[in-house]
Amino acid sequence: MHNYTQNRELSWLKFNERVLQEAVDETVPLLERLKFIAIFTSNLDEFFMIRVGSLSELIHLKENPVDKKSGMNTEEQLEAVYEEVQRLYREREEIYEDLEKQLRIHGIGNLCYRELENGEKKFLKKYFHEIIEPILSPQIVDQHHPFPHLQNKTVHIGAVLCHKERELFGVIPVPAVLPPIIYLQDEEVRYIRTEEVIISNLEEIYANYTVKEKVSFCITRNADINVNDEAFDFGYDFRKKMKKVLTQRRRLAAVRLELSDQVSKKFLDYLTEKINLSKKQVYITHIPFRMDYAYKLSLHMNADKVRALTYSSFEPQNNPQIDLSRSIIRQAEQQDILLSLPYESLQPFIQLLKEASEDPDVVSIKITIYRLASHAKLVDYLCNAAERGKDVTVVIELRARFDEQNNIDWSERLEDAGCTLIYGFEEYKVHSKVCLITRRENGGIRYITQIGTGNYNENTAKQYTDLSLITADPDIGNDAANFFRNMAIGNLEGKYDRLLVSPNTLKASVIDLINGEIAKGAGGRIILKLNSITDLDIIEKLKEASCAGVRIDMIVRGICCILPGVKGKTENIQIKSIVGRYLEHSRIYCFGEGAEEKMYISSADFMTRNTERRVEVACPIVDERVKAKVHKVLDACLADNVKGRILQADAVYTEVPQEKDDKKIDCQQLLMSEAIEAAAQPKEEVAENFRKTGSIAAFFKKLFTFSAF
Repeated sequence: MHNYTQNRELSWLKFNERVLQEAVDETVPLLERLKFIAIFTSNLDEFFMIRVGSLSELIHLKENPVDKKSGMNTEEQLEAVYEEVQRLYREREEIYEDLEKQLRIHGIGNLCYRELENGEKKFLKKYFHEIIEPILSPQIVDQHHPFPHLQNKTVHIGAVLCHKERELFGVIPVPAVLPPIIYLQDEEVRYIRTEEVIISNLEEIYANYTVKEKVSFCITRNADINVNDEAFDFGYDFRKKMKKVLTQRRRLAAVRLELSDQVSKKFLDYLTEKINLSKKQVYITHIPFRMDYAYKLSLHMNADKVRALTYSSFEPQNNPQIDLSRSIIRQAEQQDILLSLPYESLQPFIQLLKEASEDPDVVSIKITIYRLASHAKLVDYLCNAAERGKDVTVVIELRARFDEQNNIDWSERLEDAGCTLIYGFEEYKVHSKVCLITRRENGGIRYITQIGTGNYNENTAKQYTDLSLITADPDIGNDAANFFRNMAIGNLEGKYDRLLVSPNTLKASVIDLINGEIAKGAGGRIILKLNSITDLDIIEKLKEASCAGVRIDMIVRGICCILPGVKGKTENIQIKSIVGRYLEHSRIYCFGEGAEEKMYISSADFMTRNTERRVEVACPIVDERVKAKVHKVLDACLADNVKGRILQADAVYTEVPQEKDDKKIDCQQLLMSEAIEAAAQPKEEVAENFRKTGSIAAFFKKLFTFSAF
């Protein structure tokens, strides 16, 4: 345990609280603030299913290891998590209640049954009898009717029933085919939760009983399955194995019980005993258990209301470096291309794949896939290439958490089209983002390589900040070809000249690069942009660098197990977290400054799972223009004093200190404005302006005078 490190789980909860705080930011439109509550809620769901689930499993297995970063054993970590989450529930409740009041001013309301007018009650009574009641499956629990298995994250209605002085439990699962909310028939956006309608008709459903208590509730179950467990060892088809895993996930142990209201001690004791939970794992909440509906409310509003309550529309811009009317392959052969998402469109890469699928000189396409959209043009082009006789190899990770079924479905389609499928490694997830196009040209072989920080998901490319490099660099192409050969033969010990690849070389190379800055003492410089950092070896090395006087700036969105500003340990480290309109997702490593700087973009965070238990790739950036473009992103993030928060030595995030005359800088808004401005310029002007700025500092000075805030 160190005074400059903190527990991973508690750090994550601090990050999620940071997400929740966006719901009270008055500069964020009201409906977007509701979406941040929805994001906080779904984040917390996954946290319980995965992190709390895995810790609970350790307790179940009578294991109680000590966390090296905090000195807490597993039981102590769970106790701290339960206590902190209770506080976050109370905070969310207050924020949601205040936000609901503000939304009602605009005619948007989540109503209780008692608030309805008589005509609305008649409408809902008819809706209940015609739509809801026919598909309900009410149950009772007695000696002839055993307590049912309650599905993960399914809303249930529970009731204490009385019949001839005998009490019993009644339960009704709310079918997933029903909408989560029912819109009322008026001009305003007024709605009621489906479970409210069912509860209001409970006496009719259980007509032979007296309903003494009723409540809606939701159980969260452990979803952290180890696919290498003996129970899932089928010996032959990994895809069949994953289908079995997904079935099993639905029946794992409960880790949380959410109730819509307080219930009697007797009722609560009954539920916790049957579900096998402690009272500390029970949370009372008056807000919806699932809030996916928040993303669709705008579909029921008129245009004026949408403009008033949501972010102004923004479409990813065309990269001014690229002419979509010309061959992307030819343009990549002339110069490296960097796409900065979501400010710029992913379309050039999608078009590159389409072109490669049709180009008679392209002999093969190889790609790693971790997550895809439910409708993916990328798959269409890979299938088209295979059907045209090209060698298409897809390394697809079937264990991408909560996207397993989607990836299984895509793998079957790709295989049907004639693609070669590789499912990665037994104990290592393939999380890298690499695509290699091989062309036969002038009697030889040429490569076009794409390496990125984010998934090939055409939907999240509009929501996540990521970087995507397209290059014809032969050395990187050779490394990528070697990488795919190693994937095909199950070799994790491959050697590469330019790429850093985990689990074999990435971590050791990063530590060597940090050592290089340590050798410079106060002249050393490190800038890192990550989603999370938990790897204790890298944390120790960064602490050593700080003690040597190296200036270290880190932009860490989420989990951050290293604490900055600890005297004599990390006082030369500054850490900023940015939560805004888009999910910060790009990973960038910079070591040194000026001509000696070594820069990489990567799929890997500095988490032990990424550095030691996943296949990840970091790619060097050598083109000076591309480097300058990456520095635009870094400089904007480091300058952000609107959405940025500074992590303190006590693990608290604080606002960026500002002087009265300081210009407000929102890095995402700045980069959106810059993308719009660049896309609007004639191509010859873009090149000339970039040349005239001379340096990234001058370029940013020009941008910061742009009145976009």
